[in-house]
Order: sequence, then structure tokens, then C-alpha cells
Amino acid sequence: PGILWIVFFLVLPSFYLMSVAFMSNGPYGLPQMPLSLQSFEQLVGFGFLGWSPGNLYTLARSLWQTLIATAMVILIAYPLAYFISTQPEGRRPLMLLIVVVPSWTNQVIRAFGWMNILAPDTPISNLAASANLIPSEMGLFPSNFAVVLGLVYNFLPFMVLPLYASFEKLDPEVVQAAHDLYAKPINVFRHAVLPQTLPGLMAGTVLVSIPAFGMYVIPELLGGGKSMMIGNLVARQFAEASNWPLGAAAALIMILATLAGLMVLRRLGRRLGGGKEVVL
Repeated sequence: PGILWIVFFLVLPSFYLMSVAFMSNGPYGLPQMPLSLQSFEQLVGFGFLGWSPGNLYTLARSLWQTLIATAMVILIAYPLAYFISTQPEGRRPLMLLIVVVPSWTNQVIRAFGWMNILAPDTPISNLAASANLIPSEMGLFPSNFAVVLGLVYNFLPFMVLPLYASFEKLDPEVVQAAHDLYAKPINVFRHAVLPQTLPGLMAGTVLVSIPAFGMYVIPELLGGGKSMMIGNLVARQFAEASNWPLGAAAALIMILATLAGLMVLRRLGRRLGGGKEVVL
């Protein structure tokens, strides 16, 4: 059943997407023959008015904001997961529930909540204005900062839960041995904590980075059209711009970038794990 699910809902749609990406754009945006590379030329910026780097900027922005959001999620989730794992067993389910409960609310509603929090003349925006980070009449929304903050808020539970599962299996004697050998705190973490929590870290990174890279709702709402990511580019080609081949080409590039990221994580996990396979 699992193989059939993957074939019908992943493999076949991907092949259809690949075929559409190499077709020509019809008069109403629908794909048609003959086969061509026109959509990929448009994706890298070549059009009838010349070359424009807008799509490349969108791809670079998607990669950059995904990396920043994933790094921030890791920095927040590591101490949070460790703190929860050190609490009495009766408190842990409640604390995990507090972390997960916000994700039960519709993503659009949560994005609108952040729009109100980061709007002009709010405490956070006034604080940023007093620090000369933004003009006094502007808010923190819409901006790249709002998009990254939304990504961190949205995907934090996906990192906390795998890390918490790894911390529950942590062998404290290994950590104590590192202390007994007078290792510095950074070396204790590197040699005693990180190898034991690496499976949770790799799993969480996959669960955060892949959906964040193709996110649509958060950049659309919190970015206000100024921080478009590749997911928005794909959606607009199918909906507004009526250019299915270009949208399929962008989606294909997104899939290839995701596979490349998984390969990098796989090699990094093997290297940090001493040759052991730690990636899902």
C-alpha cells in the first residue's frame, strides 16, 4: 500500500509535471506541443523584453530565508527540547502540548495574527522604530523579517518533537564522562550531546526545511508581495500569469533543489555521525 501511495501521489504527478515543463505555452496558458526549453529560459530570466534576474532573485531569496529560518528553529528548539526532557515526567506531555497547540490553528489565521502583531504602531514595531531599525511610520510587516519570523513560528514544533525524542534517549553517563575528562562545554556538546541527538536534528531539519522552502501562505501574507518565494512563483504561474509550463519548470527546480538538500543532509549526517546513517 505504501508503494502504491507513493506511485500515484508522488511519482506519476512528478512525471506529469516534467512533461508540462518541457511543453510550449499555449494562447490561454495551457501546455501544448511542440516540446521546447522556453519555460526554463523564462525561469532564468530570458523573455521577449530581454533578461531580468527577478526569478533568480526569488530562488535565492527562498534558499536564504529557508536557511535562516531553519537555523533559528534549531537554535530555539535545542534548548527548549532539552529543558522539556529534564522536567518531571508528569509535566512533559503538558509542555509538549503547549508547543504543538498553536499548529492546530489554521495557518492563515496564525499569519493574520502576526500581521496584527507586526503592524505599524504596535509595541514591537514601536520598539524597532525607537532602535532606528525601521522608520517610525512603518511596521515590521510586510518584510523579509516578518516572513522569516512566520516560518520559525510555524515550523518550531516540527523540530522540537524529534529533538525531544532524541533527548529522551540521551545517555547521561556519556555526558558525565565528558565532564569528568574536563571537556569544555562546547566540546561536551560536540562529542557527547550532538552525536546522540543527531538523528532528531536531521529528522527535524528535513521536516522544517523542505516545507519552508516551498511555503506559499506565509510569504504571501506576511511578505505582502515583497518577499515572494518559489512557492508563490509556482502558484502565480498556474493561477494569475496563465503560464503552466513556467510554473511546472519552477516546481521541477524546487523538487531538484529539495533532493539536492536531502543529499547534502545525508552526507553531513554520515560525517557527523561517524559514518553511521542518521538521515530518514
